Amino acid sequence: MMPLAVTAYTATSAMGHGLDAQRETLERMRSGLRPNDFSSAPLACWIGRVDGLEQAALPAEHASWECRNNRLAWLGLNQDGFLAQVQEARQRHGASRIGLFVGTSTSSIGATEEAYRRLDANGDFPADMQRPAIHAPHSLAAFVAAALGLEGPCLTVSTACSSSAKVFASAQRMIALGLIDAAVVGGVDTLCDSVLFGFNALELVSTQPCRPFDVARDGISIGEAAGFALLQRVEAAPQAPRLLGYGEASDAHHMSTPHPQGLGAGLALHTALARAGLEAAQVDYLNLHGTASQKNDEVEAALVSRTFPATTRASSTKGFTGHTLGASGILEATVALQAIEHGLVPGNLGGDTPDPACGPSFAWRNEHQPVQVALSNSFGFGGNNACLAFAAAGFAA
Repeated sequence: MMPLAVTAYTATSAMGHGLDAQRETLERMRSGLRPNDFSSAPLACWIGRVDGLEQAALPAEHASWECRNNRLAWLGLNQDGFLAQVQEARQRHGASRIGLFVGTSTSSIGATEEAYRRLDANGDFPADMQRPAIHAPHSLAAFVAAALGLEGPCLTVSTACSSSAKVFASAQRMIALGLIDAAVVGGVDTLCDSVLFGFNALELVSTQPCRPFDVARDGISIGEAAGFALLQRVEAAPQAPRLLGYGEASDAHHMSTPHPQGLGAGLALHTALARAGLEAAQVDYLNLHGTASQKNDEVEAALVSRTFPATTRASSTKGFTGHTLGASGILEATVALQAIEHGLVPGNLGGDTPDPACGPSFAWRNEHQPVQVALSNSFGFGGNNACLAFAAAGFAA
């Protein structure tokens, strides 16, 4: 694959606003989870809520897009100088030569929930919620395109929890085809009743903070996050970290349960390695999907054990943030990129009593060592699987 330079990236989650807050939280192994204080009715669980979002109204020029999901998108875009980096790329390439690819699971459905809770006497949405654009799955991408002033291809990817990992693949293909010269990729999902009560109805939500790969794990914690990255050809930023490869697979085994032998997950992983020209032993760090559900962790632990040597370190970071659904791919890609930048292998927070299925690759506490190559797994409902491969600038496979 033609590598791409990751010339800028940013993340906002329960770990904090921006990359410095994220790195500090990882270094301290401090969870961002809290008892549920969000849902419209009581629900005993823990959530990864972004602080300050209620006070982060959109600027007046974007008021028509107002909703929690777009608020979080705007908050995320304003971290780590990301807006300035996109503006510079837009001046270099032109607005029509930059693509936008964003992943989301529920987009701004939280606003639609609110509108239905506030129906007027005629059964209509209240006047302030009669904004069709925010009640559409494409709300996030349309808002970000308007906010960034981008006029190139604009795509929403909604493949459950692999959504904002798969956006990297879409962007790489369009750049390789010469249709665009750069791409903004990312993902945003916010807390709402649909996901909290929906996952609880599936008996997947734990009443405790999630414990990825712990022997007593009993379900997920749901979080919210926004993350973005700017991808360009390597010659535009030869010192930037690289996207070396990606793998995608859809095993369609079951609506909510992974393939018992990890068929699709393994195919995505091995395709990413092949596309990047990597051997498994060259991978220094693997950010796992690791949701703390029984079956997901069981299948992923087995995949790691049969694929990687002990020198490859692996961990899930959902104990810090909760499962941010359609934003988890980009959020955990930024963790992989920070591992390369700072030589930090984050510990598997919450896994206090490791499942015996976990092999010697698992990093249960933080480790500091050079990381040249980092992978990130993202596995979604319906068997939608993705894996991304990143490397430091100058790395030769």
